[in-house]
Amino acid sequence: MNGPLHPSLVHLPLGLAVALPPLLAALAIAIRRGALRRRTWWLAVGLQALLFAGGIAAMQAGDRDEKTVTRVVSRSVVHEHEEKGEAFVWAAGLALAVVAGVAFAPDRLLAAGTALSTVAALAVAGMGVRAGRAGGELVYENGAARAWETTGNSGPPAAVSPHAGDRP
Repeated sequence: MNGPLHPSLVHLPLGLAVALPPLLAALAIAIRRGALRRRTWWLAVGLQALLFAGGIAAMQAGDRDEKTVTRVVSRSVVHEHEEKGEAFVWAAGLALAVVAGVAFAPDRLLAAGTALSTVAALAVAGMGVRAGRAGGELVYENGAARAWETTGNSGPPAAVSPHAGDRP
């Protein structure tokens, strides 16, 4: 593979992070009103698990791509994005525990559990937007995509000062 893997993988967890809060709220309401069976909540568990697994995959790809990116962007800028991304992924893991807990909770805790799941999903979405914004700044403001430019038809990425993109 010639290009970065991280940007290809990160869209799944970020898209799910934005879609899950309203979906969880809608499922919670439908289950409480009896329009859907309680076992439908397993859909929420599966989607949250997919978000978490996708986040892990994107994080690992980011670790792989980091070596190339730090040729053209300062390590501190990359590290800032990395920290936000890691916080997003681990928060998604905690949200998965909450969402999965609802599937096993007694009926008397259903309303509180689904509400807590929705709040957790909102927090994860916010963290995902922050991580995504930092990634966008890496590419569009700091020129991280230059790391994959070549000097000709083939060859290694063009080397640029490792301090390129440092802010004063």
